[in-house]
Amino acid sequence: MKILTIRKYGTSYGRLRCHLFSSCIMMTCGILMNTEQSFAAQSDRTSPSGKVGNITSGSPRSPAPSTTTRKETRPRQESEELSVVAQHRNSGGGLLVRQTAPVAVSEVSRAYISKQVPTVSPTQLIASLPGVQAGNEGPLNTETETMHIRGLDQTQIGFLFEGVPVSDAFSYAPWASSMVDNENIASVKVTQGSVDLSAPLYNADGAIVSMQEIRPSDKFGGSVDFAGGTHSLQKQFIRLNSGEIGHSDVRAFASFSHSAGNLWRGMGNIERYHIDANLEKRWSRNSTSDIVFGYTTSHQNIYRNPSLAQWNQYGTSFNYDGKYQAGDSNYYAINERFTNVVFGAIHNDFALAKGLTLHVEPYTTFQSGPNNYGSTIPIAGGYIGTQQYSYLDGYAGQSGKVTVESVHPWRQNTSGFTTNLNWKTKHNSLSVFYWYSYGGHTEYQDQYPLSSTGSWNYGEKYLTANGMRVTGYQENTRQQVNAIGIDDKVTLLGGRLVLDAGFKASMASVTATEDLPGATPYKAGKNYFEPTPQFLASYNITRADQVYMNATTSYRLPAGWSPYVQQFSMTSPKPSSEPTANLNAEYFIGEEVGYRHNGPINFSASWFHYNLTNHQISSSSYLPGTSVLISTPISAGGEEAWGFQGEIGTRPWHHISAYASGQYLHTAIGNNVNAGTDYLPTKGKEEPGSPKWSGAIGLTYDDGTYFSNFNLRYQGRQYSTLMNDQKIPGYITADLNIGRTLPSFHTHVHPKIMLNLVNMGGVNYLSSINGFGMTAVTRKGIQGNTVSASTPTYVVGSAFTAMVSLTADF
Repeated sequence: MKILTIRKYGTSYGRLRCHLFSSCIMMTCGILMNTEQSFAAQSDRTSPSGKVGNITSGSPRSPAPSTTTRKETRPRQESEELSVVAQHRNSGGGLLVRQTAPVAVSEVSRAYISKQVPTVSPTQLIASLPGVQAGNEGPLNTETETMHIRGLDQTQIGFLFEGVPVSDAFSYAPWASSMVDNENIASVKVTQGSVDLSAPLYNADGAIVSMQEIRPSDKFGGSVDFAGGTHSLQKQFIRLNSGEIGHSDVRAFASFSHSAGNLWRGMGNIERYHIDANLEKRWSRNSTSDIVFGYTTSHQNIYRNPSLAQWNQYGTSFNYDGKYQAGDSNYYAINERFTNVVFGAIHNDFALAKGLTLHVEPYTTFQSGPNNYGSTIPIAGGYIGTQQYSYLDGYAGQSGKVTVESVHPWRQNTSGFTTNLNWKTKHNSLSVFYWYSYGGHTEYQDQYPLSSTGSWNYGEKYLTANGMRVTGYQENTRQQVNAIGIDDKVTLLGGRLVLDAGFKASMASVTATEDLPGATPYKAGKNYFEPTPQFLASYNITRADQVYMNATTSYRLPAGWSPYVQQFSMTSPKPSSEPTANLNAEYFIGEEVGYRHNGPINFSASWFHYNLTNHQISSSSYLPGTSVLISTPISAGGEEAWGFQGEIGTRPWHHISAYASGQYLHTAIGNNVNAGTDYLPTKGKEEPGSPKWSGAIGLTYDDGTYFSNFNLRYQGRQYSTLMNDQKIPGYITADLNIGRTLPSFHTHVHPKIMLNLVNMGGVNYLSSINGFGMTAVTRKGIQGNTVSASTPTYVVGSAFTAMVSLTADF
C-alpha cells in the first residue's frame, strides 16, 4: 500500500506534506472559481436584498433540524457585538453553556477549546463535564479512545459530527479525532442520559457526543498555528477563508494540518495529516446548503496495554520491545496501525413556507486500514479454520514456527441520508423524520514472514498453505437501517410549559459471512425491529429557573461481526471466538429529573435512572503468544444504574470564572452471567468501568491580553471484571494552560502564544479499561463447574507533556 511506503522512506514525508498542502489550496481555489460562476445567477433570485446576514468565522453552525432548526443569521456588526457580550458572560470559562432542552446536556464552547492543547482529541475536550470519563493514552492519538458516560462505554455512545454518525459503523469505536481539527471545532455537546429520536444512530444507548464545525467567514482571511513540545510533539495548521465570493452568498474555507510525535513510553511514533473543508451557499434568509468534507491519513505504532500484574511489575516502561530478536512478536516496528478516513456530507435546509422547513442531508464515510500485529505461525500442522495443513507452501520438510507481520487489511463504507420535515405554529411544532443507512465491512489477514532483522515488505508473497491464504478470519459484513419517526411539541402557559412526545421505529438488517473451511455458521445475520418512544417536559419557573423531566428509550445493535460468526487462530481447529448466543439488541429505558438556574452563577443538576436489557460488553483480548487483538463480546444480561450529577459555573468576575462538576453513580448487574462453562454469581455486582464518584474543577482567567485555564479531574476506582475481583485505583490529574495575545502592530494579523501543561503533576496511572473480564481468578461457578480466570487489560494514562504554540489569525 502507498501509505506504508511513507513510513519506510523518510524523504516521502516532505513530498506528501507538500502534495497535501498544495491539494488543499488548489481545492479551495477550484471551489471558489466554480461556485462563483455557478451560484451567482441563483443568488439573484433570493430575498430582495439578495443576501442573508453574515456570520463571523469561528461561530458554531446552527444545529441541523434533526435536533433544532437553524437560527436566523444576523448582520455582521450585530454578530460582533453579540460575540463580545457572549465572551463577557461566558460561564465557567466556556465549560458551562446555557441549555434549555428538557434533558441533561453539557457543552464546551470555542472559548474553552481555543485554550487547550491543539493535538488532543475531542473526547479529551469534554473530560471535565459531569459523568464523562475519557481514557487518555497520550497527547496525540490517531484512532480510537476509551471513554464512559454514566457507566456506558464508548461503543454505547453515539458520536455525531455535523449531524452525521462518525463512530465506526460496525465496532462503534469513535473516530472523533479523524473527523476534524480542534482549530475548526465550534463546540462539543454531551447529552448524558438520552438520545434524540431523530439522531441517525443505532448504537447509542443513553448518551450522545455531538461536534459542530465553525462556519465559513464573510471576509477573506485565515489562521495559522505552529506548535511543539515534549516527546517531539508538533503540529502545523493553516486555514484559508474565501470570504463572500462576489455577491453570490457563497463562502468557503479549507484547512490543512500535520501533527506528529514519539510514543511517550517505548519506541515508535505517531503521524497524522488532515484536511477540512466547508462550502456554504445561502439561498435566502432561512435556506442554506453547504458541503462538509474531511480527510485523514495517519500512522501510529501501537501502545501495548498491560495487565494489572504487568503494570505493577513494569509500570510505564511496559510496552513493545525496542529491538528485534528471533521469534519476537512483540517487536514495536511490527505493531502499528494505518488509518485512512474520507468524510463528506451535504446539508440542505429549506424554508418551504411560513413555519414549514425541510432538512435533507446525504453523507458518506469511507475508512480503511490496515492494522498490523506480530504473530507466529506453525510451519507444519497448523490450521486454516478447522482444516489442518501439512506444511506452509515453500516450507516442506521444515519444523517449528515462522514469525510474521500479521497484516489485517480492512475496508468499510457507510452512506445514508437524513430528512426532517418540520411544521411550526404559534403553540405547536410537529416533526416527521426518516433515516436510511447502508454499510459494508470486509477484513482478513495476510501473514508476511520476518527477516532475521525483523523487517518485511509487500514485495514478498504472504504465507499460504495448499494455495490458501493463512488467516484467522475472512469476513464480509453488510448492514442496512431504515428508521422513521414523528415528534410533536406543544407550548402552553405563555411558553413556560413545554410538552414533547415522539416515537421512532427502526428496522435493521445485518448479515455476516466467514469464508474459512469449517466455519459454522458460514453465514449468519438477524433482522431487527426496535420501537423507541420518548416523553419530555420542561417548565420555566422564572426566566432564570427551569425544571424538566423525561422518560426515553433507545437501543444498540450487537457490535462488529464477531457476535455473528467465528474467528480462528492458526494453532487450533477450535475457534478463538464464538458467535454470541443472544443476538437481541441491547435496550435502554431511562428517566431524568433536572433543574437549571441561569444568572451570574449558573447551576445545573439532575437525578437519573436507567435499565439495560440484553446488555452487551464489547471487550478485547490478545491471542496467546501474539500481539493480535481479537474482539470478545460478553453477554451480561441486565443492568440497572442511578445517580446524581451537577455542574456549576460563574460568569467572569474581574476576568476570573470558575467551574465545578461532579457525579455519583450506582450500578448493579441484574443477573448471574453465563461464563461458558457455568454461571458466575454476578447479580448485584457493580458494572465494570463505572466509578461511584467523579468530578472536576476548572478556573479561567482572560482579560483580553493574558489568559490561563486550569483543570483538575478526579476519577474514582473502577472494577474491570464482572465479579468485581480486580480494579484500578482512583486518580487525580491536572492541566494548566497559559497564554498571551501579542501586539498586532496595526496590521490585520492577530497573534497569540500559549503554553500547555498536560498532567502537570506527572502522575503515573491507569486511566481506563481496555479489555474487561469475567473473573480475575479461577473459581467454581454456581453449578460447581470451573470457570477459568480472564486477564483484563488497561489503558495507561498520558505522561506529563509540555507544548508551546504560536497562533495567528489574519
